[in-house]
Amino acid sequence: MSHMLQPGIILLREGADTSQGRGQVVSNINACQAIVDTVRTTLGPRGMDKLIMGPSTMVITNDGATVLNQLDVVHPAPKTLVEIAKSQDSEVGDGTTSVVILAGEFLSEAKRFVEEGVHPQAIIKGYRKASNMARERLRQIQVTFTAEDTRRYLETCAATSLQSKLIASNRAKFSKMVVDSVLHLDEDLDISMIGIKKESGGSIDDSFLVEGVSFKKTFSYAGFEQQPKSFTDPKILCLNLELELKQEKENAEIRITDPAKYQEIVDAEWTIIYDKLDSIVRSGANIVLSRIAIGDLATQYFADRQMFCAGRVTDEDLKRVCRATGAQVQTTVSNLTPTVLGTCGKFEEKQIGKERYNLFTGCSSAKSCTIVLRGGGEHFIDEAERSLHDAIMIVRRAIKHNSVVAGGGAIEMELSKYLRDYSLTVSSKEQMIIAAYARALEVIPRQLADNAGFDSTTIINQLRQKHAQATGGTWFGVDINNEGICDTMLSNVWEPSLVKLNAIAAATEAAALVLSVDQTIRNAPSEKPMNKPLPGPGRGRGMPMRGGMRGGRR
Repeated sequence: MSHMLQPGIILLREGADTSQGRGQVVSNINACQAIVDTVRTTLGPRGMDKLIMGPSTMVITNDGATVLNQLDVVHPAPKTLVEIAKSQDSEVGDGTTSVVILAGEFLSEAKRFVEEGVHPQAIIKGYRKASNMARERLRQIQVTFTAEDTRRYLETCAATSLQSKLIASNRAKFSKMVVDSVLHLDEDLDISMIGIKKESGGSIDDSFLVEGVSFKKTFSYAGFEQQPKSFTDPKILCLNLELELKQEKENAEIRITDPAKYQEIVDAEWTIIYDKLDSIVRSGANIVLSRIAIGDLATQYFADRQMFCAGRVTDEDLKRVCRATGAQVQTTVSNLTPTVLGTCGKFEEKQIGKERYNLFTGCSSAKSCTIVLRGGGEHFIDEAERSLHDAIMIVRRAIKHNSVVAGGGAIEMELSKYLRDYSLTVSSKEQMIIAAYARALEVIPRQLADNAGFDSTTIINQLRQKHAQATGGTWFGVDINNEGICDTMLSNVWEPSLVKLNAIAAATEAAALVLSVDQTIRNAPSEKPMNKPLPGPGRGRGMPMRGGMRGGRR
């Protein structure tokens, strides 16, 4: 009886919330499925868009990473899915919706085992084994392209990425534009050298590619219109320096005894600015760009000498100009040498829509390009920009990893069939876990069919029958155009194998992380001190009150 009289041990602060065990694992899976259901309908060419409204913003998109990034997810388990979507977006650039749907389906299949009492670690072990086998099988059947087919391969991958976007009807134009922009870069394929500028108005068909640097005309002062707007082989000077007269920010006092001294002080200020401008002119520069403002005096000074200037150029645009032209940003104009000046084949100012743009083309130091997007609405152009970013990332990765697999759910069905056949050779409970993993892979073609309005059960059965054949069925996937199945490799629905490899690995690890958590503890909020009034001044210890104590004896 002595052990029954012992008091309970309290570890957590009163008010702390803790839940654990099988119910907690199931609760985490249900929370993840709620997030998956949000992005499920955005998958594929017939996927729907989401409209997300914030306090002052509105976003229309079907990009999985963008949707999840806009949501204010509070539950800790679904945040794992948000993180893998961000990881897929930054690592590969596409497949963000697929990786979230796969992770959700892995968890949905695991939920049945957890409710039946299978230990989560046994499920995790089976999932990881199945993931390794699936990726190894993918590497065996992937198709490697040759150098002669590089252009066609890249354009097809870009078109496949754009097929599920808002600009899918213009994918032939934009896939060529994306491939041109990436192939125009240097060997390091630094995509920061690809600028995307948005200009409202016109049609999406009016978008074009500039093989060089382009940015919107900056704020200008009087005298700007007198400057020349076109140069051939110009010398370019980039500054981080203010070229205007400035008033003193602090109050200053100068005492003089001779009134003529005041004029000398004023003249000294003008001499300083004119010395700077003279140094720039002597350097031989034709174009002057600066991060900071170029005032009206300097603007007119350059106009009189047939030079072009632009102040308040954004840091991103100035860096691209420097890398493309070979210019070096200067913080002083003393001792300007020809080595700090950049050059390009041609500079011109061009009217695009209602704005004017500065175009630097024929840059030899580093390859750079700019895509100018046109369109009727701001939200439409924003979504087009996100779509092009995904396509650019896909092409960049495809160049570095020259292998592809067929899209349209074909690779998932083939891997599902491979794992299902292997599971029949396993005698332990791992057989059911691997079979469940194989069944979960079928969610991609099933969701593609559902989003297109097809009978997904019929489509999946047809695909299973085709992939079960000994030969000829490896690359059969969902045919969106004809409501059936087709060889998506022959239909030019290609995806870089890296996208699928990364998606399978990330989705499996996310599912394993959620399954491994069996207890959640929410600490109680710390008690805030009461807002007591501070003691007033003059009432220190031992100090008598003025006028004596009230209510005391007289």
